[in-house]
Amino acid sequence: MNWAWCGGHRGDFGAGRWSSLCLILAALLLSSCAPSRSDRIVIGSKNFTESLILGELLAQQIEARTHLKVERRFYLAGTYICQQAILAGRIDIYPEYTGTALTAILKQKVGGDRAEVYQRVKTEYEGHLGLTLGPPFGFNDTFAMEIRGEEARRLNLKTLSQAAAFAPKWRAGFGYEFMERPDGYAGLAAAYGLRFATPPRVMDLGLLAPALKNRQIDLAAGNATDGLIPALDLFVLEDDRHYFPPYEAVAVVRQQTVRQHPEVAQALAELGSMISDQEMQQLNYALDGQHRDVKDVAHEFLRSKGLIQ
Repeated sequence: MNWAWCGGHRGDFGAGRWSSLCLILAALLLSSCAPSRSDRIVIGSKNFTESLILGELLAQQIEARTHLKVERRFYLAGTYICQQAILAGRIDIYPEYTGTALTAILKQKVGGDRAEVYQRVKTEYEGHLGLTLGPPFGFNDTFAMEIRGEEARRLNLKTLSQAAAFAPKWRAGFGYEFMERPDGYAGLAAAYGLRFATPPRVMDLGLLAPALKNRQIDLAAGNATDGLIPALDLFVLEDDRHYFPPYEAVAVVRQQTVRQHPEVAQALAELGSMISDQEMQQLNYALDGQHRDVKDVAHEFLRSKGLIQ
């Protein structure tokens, strides 16, 4: 489906209700052509390390706890492609973040604690989109404004408010989605009065941390659970004005899938509160820093939690 008529993913109309209506209409139009699968579950992921790991954890958990076959459709670009895919029934489950769902998908205003944001998203998804949420995995992967550790120590910087005074001499690097989404760059710059020496460079997410370390940029929008933060001696500036909402990781699931396969919901329930912030950072580092295979990493983690043999 061409989403240009809905204002794209930039929220050009600026009206949350209109954007939500577009998603509701899309769900209704696409649900009629959604394929029915009685013997398998299709799991998607976005095109970055953490989403890949979560997708593989979901796949192995369902394989271990049910008799269903699991098809993996990973690296489906970003949020909007995954959302279109699950609305169309091309995938049954994919890992998402509550703050992303709230702002980028539902176009609602930022606000609320972790429990409130989770419930708002769950209610909207179940009431209008034919989707539901699994329990939170346990960690909060908020956006992390990163600078080099040596710069943080030299300038004695701890918060984004403090860093704003130095930003006019810095070069920033952000992912494409961060530049476009309503909880991204434009709002952050307005909240903190950020100005940079040059327009921010738009880069692949996997290139941001190395570019920061190699002085190609001076500030990057990464993820709080990025395994390369300690490995590359990067420093995360505190969001002292609380611009970002909670970003709890959850599984988005088609309600039709849950109705057909209630055992899937039980398998997902066992993953609730299973991963801490530190553990997710370690899992990410296993892939990005140690270059290990995602299937091995996911299997070892699930085994360590007593979920699989």
